[in-house]
Amino acid sequence: MQSSQFHKLVWPLAVAETILWATLYYSFPALLVQWEQEFGWSKTGLTGAFTLAVMTSALMAPVAGRLIDRGLGTRVFCGSAVLGALLLVLLTQVTQLWQFYFVWFGIGVTLAGCLYEPCFAILTRTLGDRARRGITIVSLVAGLAGTVSFPSAFFLSSALGWRGAVLVFAAVIIVVAVPLVWAAANRAEQLGGSASEPASRNASEPLRIARKPAFWALALGLAMISMNTGIMITHTIPLLGERGFAGETAVLAISMIGPMQVVGRMLIMGIEHRVPSLAIAISCQLAMSGAALSLMGAAALPILLVSFVCLQGVGNGVTSIMRPVLTAELLGRANFGVISGMTALVYISGFAVGPTIGSLAWQAGGYDLMLAMAVCIGGLGAALMLAAGKLSALQTAQRSTGG
Repeated sequence: MQSSQFHKLVWPLAVAETILWATLYYSFPALLVQWEQEFGWSKTGLTGAFTLAVMTSALMAPVAGRLIDRGLGTRVFCGSAVLGALLLVLLTQVTQLWQFYFVWFGIGVTLAGCLYEPCFAILTRTLGDRARRGITIVSLVAGLAGTVSFPSAFFLSSALGWRGAVLVFAAVIIVVAVPLVWAAANRAEQLGGSASEPASRNASEPLRIARKPAFWALALGLAMISMNTGIMITHTIPLLGERGFAGETAVLAISMIGPMQVVGRMLIMGIEHRVPSLAIAISCQLAMSGAALSLMGAAALPILLVSFVCLQGVGNGVTSIMRPVLTAELLGRANFGVISGMTALVYISGFAVGPTIGSLAWQAGGYDLMLAMAVCIGGLGAALMLAAGKLSALQTAQRSTGG
């Protein structure tokens, strides 16, 4: 593929993903306080709707992936974005909590069809070996979605109210994101024949791969990263408060994890051709363990809080790139969309249960036990990644010898 074709495919998707993440995903935390103030619903009641959306997107990810594998990427991607915009419009009309949940359930369905999983599936099918660079560029740009969403939501809601802000978000999806997605996805379908492997017409073929040990070693290894992230994102602020850090310091620390994700993705662009993907993924797991170790000593040596932010941010940020890349390298590119969706189901489930697991550890032995568990989760993740690599190599050797 020529360089101009590469950039005409990747950069529109990068801009579109930034908009879609900012408007459909980050709009929830950005507007949470305003919903709580207007409706009087509890934080638990409100955030339950977001949990429903995230879990729905996980459950729908294999379905969206299967449709993309069957050559319906443009329809899935654009249709999901349009439906997401319409649901944002509907969100401005809710008056009851059940209506709020219904809208976010629908948004969860659209997330499965227009965020990273379908985007990366399209890039992997189209770009082949160059997919890692395309995925890096998209995730690098879209990593700024939170930076776009929070101030935009603040200023727009100050001027127009939260309903006005949400309507502007919906309009931006329709006017900017959808045309970009339409152009890029159509270009991908035109170019994808040479790089992609044909999808199996038999729906049981991806399930056969999902029964292989390499699949589960990889999926569970990735889930260790998401579980660690769920634990840390939820518990870092109260943990630091318990250990004597000022509230402003705790908020600054958690806020800087996002920019460090972007830094990690920029580093990958410099080493992607020199370091194997599996080695990078294992390093991410060890970085997360190092982040937990840093928090253990931060009360005695506050400079370790900087180490925590750097390791946590870089480890989590790079994983978003390595997840689709390793799925393609270890499990193959045939039926990539649905297989990637199945690994996403396990990955997102890890993120969903992480906060609860962290709370249970805290109840049993305080935050020291929780941090020790986080260290072990990183080590277990690294071991699972290594096992996935070895199992994949063994399966490849068996195929080549006819075993």
